[in-house]
This record gives sequence, structure tokens and C-alpha cells, in this order.
Amino acid sequence: MALIRIGNKSRELLENREPMLEGKVALITGGASGIGACTAKIFAQHGAKVIIADVQYDLGQLVSESLGPSNCTYVHCDVTNEDHIKNAVDKTVSTYGKLDIMFNNAGISDTPKPRIIDNEKADFERDLDINMTGVFLGMKHAARVMVPAISGCILSTASVASNLGGASSHAYCCSKHAVVGLTRNLAVELGQFGIRVNCMSPYTLATPLATKFVGLNDEDLENEMTVLGNLKGVTLRADDVTNAALYLASDEAKYVSGHNLFIDGGFGIVNSAFKIFQYPDA
Repeated sequence: MALIRIGNKSRELLENREPMLEGKVALITGGASGIGACTAKIFAQHGAKVIIADVQYDLGQLVSESLGPSNCTYVHCDVTNEDHIKNAVDKTVSTYGKLDIMFNNAGISDTPKPRIIDNEKADFERDLDINMTGVFLGMKHAARVMVPAISGCILSTASVASNLGGASSHAYCCSKHAVVGLTRNLAVELGQFGIRVNCMSPYTLATPLATKFVGLNDEDLENEMTVLGNLKGVTLRADDVTNAALYLASDEAKYVSGHNLFIDGGFGIVNSAFKIFQYPDA
């Protein structure tokens, strides 16, 4: 199982916090590794009951067992299969009695091919099927049970590529732009039922998905992204994204909806041609 790298400061803050999700029930797609596994851990530590929905059976079982059977359940789920998504939502409700938080986190990245003429239709469609249609299905079936309850929170993982060109492949960029569009449209629809819908757009961090895409190990990827990043002196890790998810899922964010939260250290607003604020000795 890939290690989840958590900073010491985040660990201290986590240990000293009051539980923020006490009594909540959360379903996390892609919860067996990376951001999803880290989120499952911190959600559980904050009092939530967690369902991990993932195609990675062994990793899903391992994460579930590490959190304990009273706190976490694993269900096999391919997010491109609507029956799987429906089953995951129904299992959540039958096991824990409700669904408070739906976190659409499952995603993939295709092989990097910068030239569109080198991209295959099948690869493009596979990216959109998981990253976009999978999110749509998660939203649909979460809404199915949240609307009658007149409450709930739907989160999705987008990317810094949701607002930028040239930061990823064509398919990935397209799919993450779509996640933001779905988030905004659904926030408008479900606001009347007291349901909040948000997404998060992190900068590149060391996850199994990212390291496989760029062909670097965790440490080398972190070093490379720190050099390229705008905010110096800190390294983005999975728990930074998880802490944002924790906030958005909690009552601390009770009036936040339709928002795309960037966790990118200002990377997405940088004009690379604008050097006037650079200090000569920096």
C-alpha cells in the first residue's frame, strides 16, 4: 500500500481538533489510495462513518481494516458502472441509515501525449468516462437519497487543470473543466433542498496517479513541483487536500456551495511573463 504522507503540523492540528464530522456518514469513491485514503482516515478520526468505494479490492480492504469495522466499510465499485454507484449509495444507507457526504474522488490520467493528433479516441473517452461521467453518476445517486432527507454535501475532486490549459493532457483538462460545470449546475439545482455542492482543485501532489503519470517517485515529484510552484517554503501533500475536504464537508462551511476551492499556492493565477515583483536575490 502506498504511504500517505502527512506533515507534522497537520498531524498536530488533527490531534488537537474537536471532531468536525461527528455522526456524519461519508461515501468516498477512489477511497483505497491517495487523496481518497487520506480523506477516509481523517474523516473517520473526525467522527464520520466511512464507506470506501473503489475497484482496488486489496487496498480497499486494507484501508477499511485499518480504520476498523465499526468506522469503515469497503464496497467494490467501478464509477463508470451506474449499477455499482447505485449499489454503493444503497449499501451506505442500509449500513449506516443515511448519506451525509458524497465525495466523488475517483479519477485517472491518461498517457501524456501533448499533440492532439497523437491522442486516441478510446483513451480520450476512457478518461471522460471515469473523471466526468463517474462524477455525474455519483452526484445523481447521492441526490437520489439526499433530496428526500433535505440535507447533504456533495464534494468532487477537480484539479488545477480545471482552470488552466497546458497543465495536463487534453482529456484530463477537459474532464476536470466538466467537473466544475457539473458542480455549479448541481449547486443551483439542489440549493432548494439545503444540499451543498462543491469541488476542489489541487496542484500536483505525490499520489499513485500523479507519480505514474510523470514517472517519478514521491520525493522527486514533490521536489519538482515545489520548484515549479508559486508558493515557496511548503510542499503540498494529500492531507492538505483532505483538510480542505474536511472543511467543505463540515458545518464550518454551511453556507459554501457552488465553489471550486483551489489548493494550488496561487499557481493558477501566475502570469509567467510578469516579473516586476521578483526580488533580484530571491
